[in-house]
Amino acid sequence: MVQVTEHTLSNGMKILIHEDHDVPNVALYLFFKVGSRNERPGATGISHFFEHMMFNGAKKYGPKQFDIQMEKAGGRNNAYTTRDVTVYTDWFPRSALELMFDMEADRIRDLSFDPKIVESERGVVSSERRTSVDNNPFGTLYEQLNATAYIAHPYQWPVIGWASDIEAWTMDDLKAHYRMGYAPNNCVVVVSGDVTPAEVLPLAKKYFEPIPSQDPPPPVRTVEPPQLGERRVEVHRPANLPMLMLSYHIGAAKDPDFPVYELIETLLTGGRSSRLHQRLVEKDQLVLSAGGGVRPSLDPGQFLFTFQVRSGRQPADVEKALYEELERLSKEPVPAEELQKAKNQILADFYRQLKTISGKANLLGSYEVFYGGWGQILQAPAQIEKVSAADIQRVAAKIFSPRNRTVATLIPEQRAEVKQ
Repeated sequence: MVQVTEHTLSNGMKILIHEDHDVPNVALYLFFKVGSRNERPGATGISHFFEHMMFNGAKKYGPKQFDIQMEKAGGRNNAYTTRDVTVYTDWFPRSALELMFDMEADRIRDLSFDPKIVESERGVVSSERRTSVDNNPFGTLYEQLNATAYIAHPYQWPVIGWASDIEAWTMDDLKAHYRMGYAPNNCVVVVSGDVTPAEVLPLAKKYFEPIPSQDPPPPVRTVEPPQLGERRVEVHRPANLPMLMLSYHIGAAKDPDFPVYELIETLLTGGRSSRLHQRLVEKDQLVLSAGGGVRPSLDPGQFLFTFQVRSGRQPADVEKALYEELERLSKEPVPAEELQKAKNQILADFYRQLKTISGKANLLGSYEVFYGGWGQILQAPAQIEKVSAADIQRVAAKIFSPRNRTVATLIPEQRAEVKQ
């Protein structure tokens, strides 16, 4: 299904190459195994900050030149930061292959730490936090939910960081985090598209291999202790409607039950025919939307539910209906036709990602980092197909326990009138 050439440079950087000659384009994805879980109190959000800084100039290619040179060559780029990784994504014509290796090596090896640019980007990130969290009911509630669901593990703090930490990072903090996170031996590079290993490997050796290895991030040793009872948090702030979020602790991506989590996610929240949409949105008309699900994580993660409560409806009624559906899932076998439909949805989405070079690059890197190796992609369809109705009942009964539950409710307050 997916053929990959794998090579590890002498500095520890892993290179995955997948040939796809349908179009003369290339996707270059760099997975740095550093995210908010690798931060510490007082310096949260620093991983996300580098998502900004890495586009602000290095020794050879100065401020804004990464974007400018890439666009001149016909390419585009983006990046994202999570609790576990920071990923840089480039798409470009094959003619720009060497330029991209040169520019990526430049910013991995010689990123600029101009104090003026650091302060400018600090302001940009603070503004982003105000927009996405402080002035956003969903962002505020999500932050409070996680801070309550985790009492020990670093997943408790937001990826964007606490506001006071963003203001307080020092230059020493930034440089230490860059050396640690952007070590070549802490990176998986995926090249997918109109390339051959004979083209890519010489470029990787020319531009990436001279970058010296560093000590990678220290292991995250803190294990979240078992939750011993339901936790609740209320958020009172200006908003139009109540919101409700619930979190249940589950295993990490390598948990053998992770395919079962994915099936439960699809059964409950996978589109308009899902159980929660049919029950809470269509039948009971308690909410405007019902979402949530699971995301692969390096350490034990969460099964999340999010609801936008309808006007005139109560969050408590939404909770009651949800708990009935979760109990039903653990008590009654899922009908074969419904289970197969959910499997088909997951597999269709999986194969859709494999249609593009970008989708393949992202899947290869994600499986390499989260699931124990890119080769696990080959096992993914069979792992979904073998999930049984009994597996769904067993796992639902295990994870959807009241003592494993954290509930966050947003109570709307009226906005203060602006004096003229």
